[in-house]
Amino acid sequence: MRVVSGIQPTGKPHLGNYLGAIVNFVKLQEEAHASGGECFIFLADLHAISQPHDPVELTQNTREMVATLVACGVDPAKTVLFNQAQVPAHAELQWLLNGTARMGWLNRMTQWKDKAGKNREGQSIALFTYPVLQAADVLLYQATHVPVGEDQKQHLELARDIAQKFNTDFCAEDAPLFTLPDPYIPPAAARIMSLRDGTAKMSKSDPSEMSRISLTDDADTIIKKVKKAKTDPEPLPSEAKGLEGRAEAQNLVGIFSALTGKTVDQVLADHGGHGFGAFKPALGEVLVETLAPVNARFVELKDDRETLDAILARGAAQAREHGLPTLDKAYKALGLLRG
Repeated sequence: MRVVSGIQPTGKPHLGNYLGAIVNFVKLQEEAHASGGECFIFLADLHAISQPHDPVELTQNTREMVATLVACGVDPAKTVLFNQAQVPAHAELQWLLNGTARMGWLNRMTQWKDKAGKNREGQSIALFTYPVLQAADVLLYQATHVPVGEDQKQHLELARDIAQKFNTDFCAEDAPLFTLPDPYIPPAAARIMSLRDGTAKMSKSDPSEMSRISLTDDADTIIKKVKKAKTDPEPLPSEAKGLEGRAEAQNLVGIFSALTGKTVDQVLADHGGHGFGAFKPALGEVLVETLAPVNARFVELKDDRETLDAILARGAAQAREHGLPTLDKAYKALGLLRG
């Protein structure tokens, strides 16, 4: 079992990132470690430059993301934790795979259509080709499992298509170079929505800080945001089907469920019939209890540049060592003379 996953170091990680991705990083880390496998988690800083960015912020956010992941339980002793920019093989392999990827494949990517909008001619080439870099990210390490949300399944399918075509075009039938990675989709991955709009995902890019619970928020800030979260005037129902059509109520109950491990019906068995004036304080307490240790560890780490840089440097050295055999074989398969 070799798990590979990445997260962009843009903005402050929030509750949606924690419950939707980071919790699963920790779970997979433990599963891989227990089975004698390996876990690679990288900060996708090369992906971050595919859209306009502030270089100073990117440097700061990269260090803060390391602090956040470690605070949430990612253990550099069990996981190879690094940033792409320190492992040039990611960019090298992307270029090699650009010869195999096809324009038609990339044009079909839903996220390209969504992010480019109507101004496709004005977008960077990096935004168009970053799914090939994603393919390189996982194929470089011969990943067997890649944690993906529903919005990333298409990109993993592209990685498999690229790997299959490269193997067919440039490798002996009985000696393929690339492993075709399988998606790992957590059976109960939480989908956390905005506190201001229950129909929109919680997002780092939302201009309103009140729309999200940041993992760096202190207890007072968390309580304040929950108190001001959008709701409706009706009391909570006694069972899950009563939440249909009530996006904000469904979101808050879902957060409570994800944090406590209770089913939505179990949460409503305890809180059904109560108004949000009673439910919000209970939710706030659960959030503070869960995130307080994360916040304390983050505050301890975030300004310790020496420790954070050492974690990244150590992880990058491990990643370079693991990725080199695959990169060398890719050059050789393509007939590129390197001496």
